[in-house]
Amino acid sequence: MVFRFISFNNFTMRSKKRGLSLEEKREKMLQIFYESQDFYLLKELEKMGPKKGVISQSVKDVVQSLVDDDLVSKDKIGTSVYFWSLPSCAGNQLRNVRQKLDSDLQSSGKRHAQLVEQCEALKKGREESDEREAALADLKAIELKHKELKVNLNTVIGNCDTDVLVLLLAEEAIEVAHTSANRWTDNIFTLKQWCSNNFPQAKEQLENMYKEIGITDDFDYLEMAPLPSKAVAE
Repeated sequence: MVFRFISFNNFTMRSKKRGLSLEEKREKMLQIFYESQDFYLLKELEKMGPKKGVISQSVKDVVQSLVDDDLVSKDKIGTSVYFWSLPSCAGNQLRNVRQKLDSDLQSSGKRHAQLVEQCEALKKGREESDEREAALADLKAIELKHKELKVNLNTVIGNCDTDVLVLLLAEEAIEVAHTSANRWTDNIFTLKQWCSNNFPQAKEQLENMYKEIGITDDFDYLEMAPLPSKAVAE
């Protein structure tokens, strides 16, 4: 005969009852309300909870979770806070949830129909064809070339001498300034012509005014010498 010995600790662990989950605790607390259909203080619920398998220390949190989900009502009467829940309240809550879900489903259905319609509209003119495939191939080739040129440009800039970069930036600023100066020179010529046409009797006074502000007979457009970088390039 073979005897099998089981340690007391293993026997205790196997016989220990599993604790209730949060959802099971919620159901147990709701049973208290539904069975009595009465109003309770929190301390009363903490005494009744253990009878349903919910320890008194967790009753407050469980009841609050039910309040947050609108399954239990809570109100302050005088200095006391009462909790209650009726089966009809739960039914109303479920009906409200169902109505919201039905409304969301209807809205989602409309949105889906709109997206399908937009998708079909975008497909028009994009049907598969030899011409479309050729255009897409050209586009892809251009994108690859652009990417390659961008990489080359970054490499050139990275390898370029700082003094050369400063020179290039300075020359660009010079060109902008030269263009702006000649634009104002053109504006001055236009203004002089307008004054001559509209005030011919004041020609002498106008000429004296021009000389006083530096607009002499040799006033003309600026000529710009070749820039160093362009001269090197040539």
